Amino acid sequence: MKKMVQKNHVLKQIVKQKGYWNYNELYIFCYNWFKDNGYKLAEKQYTEKLSAAGKEIILDWEAYRKVSDYFKNTISVKWHILGMNDAEVEQDGKKVKTNKGEVKITINADLEKDYEHKWENKPIWKFLRGLYDKFILRTTVDEYEDRLEDETNEYIDELKAFLRLKK
Repeated sequence: MKKMVQKNHVLKQIVKQKGYWNYNELYIFCYNWFKDNGYKLAEKQYTEKLSAAGKEIILDWEAYRKVSDYFKNTISVKWHILGMNDAEVEQDGKKVKTNKGEVKITINADLEKDYEHKWENKPIWKFLRGLYDKFILRTTVDEYEDRLEDETNEYIDELKAFLRLKK
């Protein structure tokens, strides 16, 4: 039987861009942001399909970072790219290779509690974890959620700036 992780959902946001953007640079930017901020990153899915309209790419990432022995930040990033084609644009008087299409990135941030399932083994421990979470850790949970929300919003703002979208 798989044990369930206790999660507090902190944030969900969708970033969309239709037009010109560089896929390779976007991928590297997003990947490096997580690495530079201490997250371990797992690519759970990468699917690419070709059609007359262009490439369709589906990516599913899960980034996580331990906050303590009890808490872990998890940010999931789901990409859906439609109609991506190679393109050229003029930048500073020079032709630059880029991509054109539609990109939609869905970001979810969760604060996971007892991610190692240390409090799951016995019913009394499960009960005590509930009390521990509700009464002892409440301000700590709020603090960690606020920090995760701020950090995720920083990622989203940088992503929008990279894609040259208005906040």
